[in-house]
Amino acid sequence: MTAPTILPGSAADAPAEANAGRRNMALLIQLRWLAVGGQLATIGIVSGPMAISLPRAPLLAAVALLIAINFASLALLRRGRAVTNAELTAVLLFDVAALGWQLHHSGGLANPFASLFLLQVVIGAILLTPASSWAIVVAALVAIGVLALDPTPLVLPPTYAADPMGLYLKGSLVCFVLIAVLLVAFVTRISRNLRDRDAALAASRQRAAEEDHIVRMGLLASGAAHELGTPLSTLSVLIGDWKAAPAIARDADLQEDLSDMDAAVRRCKAIVSGILMSAGEARGEAPQLTTMRHFLTALVEEARAGRMPGTVEFNDLFGPDVAIVSDAALRQVIGNVLDNASEVSPDWIAVTATRDGDMAVIEILDRGPGFSDEMIERFGQPYSSTKGRPGGGLGLFLLVNVLRKLGGSASVANRDSGGAVVRIVLPLPAVAAEGRKA
Repeated sequence: MTAPTILPGSAADAPAEANAGRRNMALLIQLRWLAVGGQLATIGIVSGPMAISLPRAPLLAAVALLIAINFASLALLRRGRAVTNAELTAVLLFDVAALGWQLHHSGGLANPFASLFLLQVVIGAILLTPASSWAIVVAALVAIGVLALDPTPLVLPPTYAADPMGLYLKGSLVCFVLIAVLLVAFVTRISRNLRDRDAALAASRQRAAEEDHIVRMGLLASGAAHELGTPLSTLSVLIGDWKAAPAIARDADLQEDLSDMDAAVRRCKAIVSGILMSAGEARGEAPQLTTMRHFLTALVEEARAGRMPGTVEFNDLFGPDVAIVSDAALRQVIGNVLDNASEVSPDWIAVTATRDGDMAVIEILDRGPGFSDEMIERFGQPYSSTKGRPGGGLGLFLLVNVLRKLGGSASVANRDSGGAVVRIVLPLPAVAAEGRKA
């Protein structure tokens, strides 16, 4: 079995690697506790019912060493940081040394449990880097060579002394069963750890790709916003001049049209300013202190602008208000969701605001066709849209990523009564104005 190929130096891989190392160390701790229990049971059975004399002091000293290694390993896990390959190699080398010490005082290579070295070699090959795996092999060979020199022989009672090979074969059978069971249990757990690591790596790499995509879109949007600033300012000046012109000032219809044009240009300028603010280039506009209720009310009022009265319903169940810093990116992505809802459901959309502990929960409902199963499955991925136009599907993608940056989340579902619902969960501490009261 070989571990999946990992791209070196990838920041997205680091958390998954750290978790894998900690899980592998935890698994070694569990196996070592099993070894301690098995060794104590073996010492008790061999020196008790089997009446074979054993040097208990050195054997129990090795058991005590294994217990100490386990407590040291637990201390490594409690640090909260990654478990390195060197640390895994060190504890496995201690295991090899402890086994060699026990075998030296219980017959050496004549002890059928000498085959347990194979278990440690296999564990090292699975968990460690190639160089460290070979270090475990060399350590096992050195231990076997030392055992062949001057081991302490076992003094067998007459019952077993007459047929030592029979006793050896029985011990070999027990050792084989033990190795087989432990290897199956170990490899199964390691395979699950590797699958979990691969899934975490895939998620990390997908997130890194999405964030890179957002950065590139942000650069493009920022550049476009800079380019649009001048023509929008020119249009604003021209509209003002036209409204003041004597020939146009007397025409009420033209004045109304120019007012609509002026409002549209101001909205475009506000959008451009919001893009630049999100990119950290606000043109003299500082983040605004407001409250969650005012923030949501402003979003709803903006959605109501230009629509028939009563088509946007606002259910304010938020409870006590909270002072926040208005986030331009958050305002923009929630506004995109409202725009999308109004496109598919022009007669009615609803915004419901509630609170769940430190979380603000915002639900946007519509009576449109709802989401397809494919859309729900690909929710949050770029260019996943049912609108069929180039560049579509970025609204929900941006929503998911902006909320993720703030520690929140978003989800979509279809309503039983028809239409869809987008659920936004926003942690209030991420946007709260510290030290201020609503």
